[in-house]
Amino acid sequence: MEFRTNSFVFVSGFFTGDVLLHCVVDAILGALSLPDIGQIFPDNDPKWKGAASSVFIKEAVRLMHEAGYEIGNLDATLILQRPKLSPFKEAIRANLCELLGADPAAVNLKAKTHEKVDSLGENRSIAAHTVVLLMKK
Repeated sequence: MEFRTNSFVFVSGFFTGDVLLHCVVDAILGALSLPDIGQIFPDNDPKWKGAASSVFIKEAVRLMHEAGYEIGNLDATLILQRPKLSPFKEAIRANLCELLGADPAAVNLKAKTHEKVDSLGENRSIAAHTVVLLMKK
């Protein structure tokens, strides 16, 4: 899924999408008391090297289901100065729900700026925070 703005092109699963999806993967792995994304999917393992972030989400969801859990609630925040994500939030959220196999009522996405402070506000970096509640099936 590709989203275009006047000055940026970003693809879900690349650039902004990577930050969000990697954060969601880490939240799921953490809720399962598993190691982080870099340990579960090391980039020096040919199986994972160069893999799309959606592959990591699907694998995290598989591990979640294997452990007998499902998404109860997921709240994610993307922090970036530009592009403004308001016009794209629902499409990004829908894509995330599809990747997770989650009910849209259980998934929230927020976008924040950093008010032109530090590397986030200077548009040199992107950050994300995700909290996930897993429910026993």
